[in-house]
Amino acid sequence: MKAPRFTYVRPASLAQALQLLQEKGAEARLLAGGQSLLAALAFRLSEPGTLIDISRLGELKGVSEAGGVVRVGAGTTHTELGRSPVIQARVPLLAEAVPHIAHVAVRNRGTIGGSLAYADPAAELPACCVALEARLIAAGPRGERSIAAVDFFTGLFTTALAPDEILTAIEFPAAVPEQRTALVEIARRSGDYAMAGIALKAQVTGARLAGVRPVFFGIGDGPVLAKAAAAALEGKSATAEGIAAAKSALLQDLDPPGDQHGGPEMKRHLAGVVLERALARLAGGGVEKAA
Repeated sequence: MKAPRFTYVRPASLAQALQLLQEKGAEARLLAGGQSLLAALAFRLSEPGTLIDISRLGELKGVSEAGGVVRVGAGTTHTELGRSPVIQARVPLLAEAVPHIAHVAVRNRGTIGGSLAYADPAAELPACCVALEARLIAAGPRGERSIAAVDFFTGLFTTALAPDEILTAIEFPAAVPEQRTALVEIARRSGDYAMAGIALKAQVTGARLAGVRPVFFGIGDGPVLAKAAAAALEGKSATAEGIAAAKSALLQDLDPPGDQHGGPEMKRHLAGVVLERALARLAGGGVEKAA
């Protein structure tokens, strides 16, 4: 199939992009990396009257750090994200997630803002944002607002962004001493969306865990923060007994739907597998390749 007819506009500034978005209303779509939108256009799953290309706006690009906060422009590509020395040193979970995102060609064009706004439940970056307690910055006609990542993802492919808002940046607390993170996923092939995955953050003092945030992806209709499993691990060591308790607690946290990969029971099993692998990595302090 071919894409429907549409008007293409490339604004010169964020202010102009916001004005266009307000003027065109529901008929408009934003083009950032285009890795999801262009496929949707080709299959006529999306038929916008106007395509607003924000991919070249310098205001939406770059990585910086100030006051213990790392700010990432929403237009930063996955490749730029993974190569950033600031990200590697101060938000290592993101650097670890990037190689799992599709393939090199997609990473070279796809953006962090596009991934977050699209809100695919099997994507890595939304889960990373929730695990890291990031804040997402949105600009609109009413000004700028900051949204906690845990509140940003509201359902299947839906977010807290208003139709006339643009995601401009994501702010991450810089890593502190004794903080460890791990990203583990299981996919059928490299580059496929995860059948199940986890982004995990915790403070590790000696062998004890604190501030545990296990966030699953590919398991529900968005990133799932496993609060019962976190409570089972808080203040404890990642021993066989502690891991077993956390895996049992997942029954309270997860109610996965079946999909093309398998049924709910298989999803729950895979969630336990990635949780155990991620905890083993935190306990050992090493880096393990995901299955």
